Amino acid sequence: MRRGGRCLVFDESALEFHVLELLAELGWATVHGPVIAPGEVQAERSDYREVVLAGRLGEAVERLNPALPLDAVEDAAKTALRPESAVAASENWRAFRLLVEGVPVEYRDASGQVRADRARLIDFEEPWANDLVAVNQFTVKGQHAERRPDVVLFVNGLPLVVMELKHPGKQQATLHGAFNQIQTYRHDIPDLFTWNQLAVISDGMQARASTFMGAWEHYAPWKTIDGQGLAPGGLPQIEVLLRGIFAPEVFLDLVRNYIAFVDEPSELVKKAAKYHQYWAVRKAVESTVEAVETDGRAGVVWHTQGSGKSLEMLFYAGKVMRHPAMENPTLVVLTDRNDLDDQLFDETFTASRAQAPLPETPQQATSRDDLKARLQARQSGGIIFTTIQKFGLSKAEKDAGQHFPTLSERTNIVVIADEAHRSNYDFIDGFARHLRDALPNASFIGFTGTPIESDDRSTRQVFGEYIDVYDLTQAVQDGATVKVFYEPRLAQVDLPADVHTQLDEAFAEATSGSEDEAKERLKSRWAKVEAIVGSDKRIRELAADIVTHWESRREALAGKAMIVTMSRRIAAALYAQIIELRPDWHSDDDQQGRIKVVITGSAADDQLLQPHIRPKQALRELKNRAKNPNDELELVIVRDMWLTGFDSPAMHTMYVDKPMRGAPLMQAIARVNRTFRDKPSGLVVDYLGIAEDLRTALADYTQRDRDSEEMGQDLRAQAIPAMLEKHGVVVSILYGFDWRPLLAKTGSGAYLNAVAATVDYLLGTHPGPEGDPCTPDHPCVKHRFLAQTRALIRLFTICVPAEETTRIRDDVAFFEAVRASIAKIEGTDRTDDPNAEVETAIRQIVSDHVSGSGVIDIYAEAGMAKPDISLIDEEFINKFQHSNRPNLQLELLRRLLNDEIGKVKERNIVAGRLFSDMLSGALLKYQNRTLDAAQVVAELVQLAQHLKQEHERGQHLGLNTAELAFYDAIRTNDAAVLLMQDETLRQIAQELVGIVRRDAKTDWQVKEQIRAKLRAAIKLLLLRHGYPPDQQAAATQLVLQQAELLSATWTGDA
Repeated sequence: MRRGGRCLVFDESALEFHVLELLAELGWATVHGPVIAPGEVQAERSDYREVVLAGRLGEAVERLNPALPLDAVEDAAKTALRPESAVAASENWRAFRLLVEGVPVEYRDASGQVRADRARLIDFEEPWANDLVAVNQFTVKGQHAERRPDVVLFVNGLPLVVMELKHPGKQQATLHGAFNQIQTYRHDIPDLFTWNQLAVISDGMQARASTFMGAWEHYAPWKTIDGQGLAPGGLPQIEVLLRGIFAPEVFLDLVRNYIAFVDEPSELVKKAAKYHQYWAVRKAVESTVEAVETDGRAGVVWHTQGSGKSLEMLFYAGKVMRHPAMENPTLVVLTDRNDLDDQLFDETFTASRAQAPLPETPQQATSRDDLKARLQARQSGGIIFTTIQKFGLSKAEKDAGQHFPTLSERTNIVVIADEAHRSNYDFIDGFARHLRDALPNASFIGFTGTPIESDDRSTRQVFGEYIDVYDLTQAVQDGATVKVFYEPRLAQVDLPADVHTQLDEAFAEATSGSEDEAKERLKSRWAKVEAIVGSDKRIRELAADIVTHWESRREALAGKAMIVTMSRRIAAALYAQIIELRPDWHSDDDQQGRIKVVITGSAADDQLLQPHIRPKQALRELKNRAKNPNDELELVIVRDMWLTGFDSPAMHTMYVDKPMRGAPLMQAIARVNRTFRDKPSGLVVDYLGIAEDLRTALADYTQRDRDSEEMGQDLRAQAIPAMLEKHGVVVSILYGFDWRPLLAKTGSGAYLNAVAATVDYLLGTHPGPEGDPCTPDHPCVKHRFLAQTRALIRLFTICVPAEETTRIRDDVAFFEAVRASIAKIEGTDRTDDPNAEVETAIRQIVSDHVSGSGVIDIYAEAGMAKPDISLIDEEFINKFQHSNRPNLQLELLRRLLNDEIGKVKERNIVAGRLFSDMLSGALLKYQNRTLDAAQVVAELVQLAQHLKQEHERGQHLGLNTAELAFYDAIRTNDAAVLLMQDETLRQIAQELVGIVRRDAKTDWQVKEQIRAKLRAAIKLLLLRHGYPPDQQAAATQLVLQQAELLSATWTGDA
């Protein structure tokens, strides 16, 4: 925090020191990075390539493993630091295993016997036994770049956390910019992430954390300090996050028990618990320990669908099995259907790697007898998956009056029920009763994504009361899920009135089960209603409306959709009708095609169904396609498969043509509430009239869930009115500029001219009038326009293809074209790292006015048809003075010069810095109104002239590009220039090129011995030519930096 006059300035460095102060309060030692940098008196590294504080690591290994001889301690440290893979994810997995399992070592004891042991790197049981240090400005050199993360947290010398902090209040220093910076570090200094467990990003107010592998949408806030409730809203998020995560006992618990490495179809993914998952699991484990000593009812964790329940169950399983009071229990994981059993088993539990977090590999029981055998074959340990159906009695057993047999009387069995409310089928003589009879001394805990119904007593009798609740409202507020809107389209598809009377509560409940169960329970009523709902005429109407609706949706929002039908026959018939309308969507090959039907069945089913019935492996592969956002498969038609337990974050629209109610309804529509890139919301499109069922289902949710309607709010209630209101706001912002007549003109260039003119107007409003400058709290017209247009686009995307969006579509497309053009001009469309891709779900809305490519050449519209610095001359000033787009030309000139300076920086550090300072200085004078527009353009044109001359400067001096760069480096010292002849400086530069090029094929940046040799050679050369001795150290360092910049090019040429 700095004081300038009366103004209190809280900049990036002040935020950095504030973070260090908070960490110090929590028990972390704090160190200023440059103090321990290589070459310093207190150096803790010999080279900037090193990311581990090796001295601290060695001391910790010796301290934590007193029984190991010194040579074993040294071997353990060396093994830990020895990489085995060039792939960052693989190295991170190797390092994680060493953290939690220890480093394998062998040594000879006093008798000469070879002993095998594991050396601990961290003491997870006694957090304060570890060396905890936070270092700011920790410089790391990668293969081709040097980076300096703001704060790195070390535990026993190992860098477990990296933090990127952005300038609070600075408009360009955003949270997303901090995320982009982490991606830059991943690319440029991957070694820093070998030991990394968390990455933290903050702009001073907002703060989020994730594993370094996490996508943008997986960076989440931490909203509690002690788990007893949400932190006060007045506390900055960065303070809550630091106090909530980095108290040593919480942080090390998080690393040990709440990190998962999951093998997904295309890659290894690392996941960390969010705050609601962390505290729910801690409470659940504590409740389970109590339940073992009492009545066995641990309780129910209700965390809303899409907020990570499966991952919570994974973390719970690992932590409860390691808890000392539980004495290595056997876990029985219970689901209610085979497909759910497979999903949780295959996609979560067995997909997670050993010790991350499960201590052993899960198994699946194939029958009741198999379950009994597995339980009796062991007295502890084991994770066994089974279904609730295995706790049913056959008809023969019921007729014989048999009771359900006891499977095990052990007390160290914990039953974990997925979707606990599903197990409430008759506590007197049903699955729930049999579950208790089979495992009389077990403890029971339930996890559910939907609340226990108010009249459901069985679930509470088996499992107990709620342990923790994370409702819809909180999930949406935290960004764990997105809001789901509701759109009724009954009017578009005919359904006889008398059918609605048939679709009562009993019918909806029956169809929530399997199709065979529904037929059995509803008898003739099923056949009658199914025939009407699935009539040829209605299916044609339904197919036509879905195709029209979906094509409009996907124009605005990338992603996928699901169609839910009442029967398998309807699903197959609807597919046939859709591909008749869109033949190119079809493919007989399961690896191709944009639409598929996913149903169960057998060879005995009708021929209509046969093309859609697949073996288990084919279904698994199809599911992977549906989950892959880059796969062309975008529409799946289902009856009951994939309505629970299926996660495809890119899915944002569900078309419902099936009666559903209660928990099955809420679970089904939650398929579209997953977060994905910048996906704004999900949408449920209703063709059968489920609105009342939605309201009824929400009755068991929290009061604020019912009030906020985060699941199932009618588009017409808020979203569409909000969109129209926001449209009016953007129009009013442009009140001072008459853009509509320009837009109304005809001709090939009229639209682009309107965009360019509006851009020019908005650029001219920044930085605001004199005495009323643009600030984050009081933005100028340009920044208001940009912010409000982004909000309008988001709302427009939510509402497409409602009729109201059609009326304002052209306006919205125009506003987006203007916004995108400003972003292009100012460079905000580019990330901090050219290798970091910013993915988006919201697609650019292209107006019909724009040419086929949809690309606006903003340079041409500004009278700069060829963006080339060679065209910037004295004549340009005359053109500028008579331009009708002066603001636009000024911004484009700034970007053009900035790009050209970037090219200079790539080859010449000193010249790049000089030109960069000239550009920023001129622009600063313009912003401070020291210069007017014409004067600043004159300065920028002069700068352009200097840049053009830069290409010729080396020729005049008789130096090539590399020699010129070194020449500039040694001329930065005024004393050297005064004392030495220019010819001598040129000779030094030429000899430097020879010295550095000689070692270009060697990775001297990594090998300190080669680096030291190069440093000595440079010093000797400078000394031999009489370079001022007191300036040699600084010159040597600058020459080394310049050499590093050029060496990669030379290596590539070699």
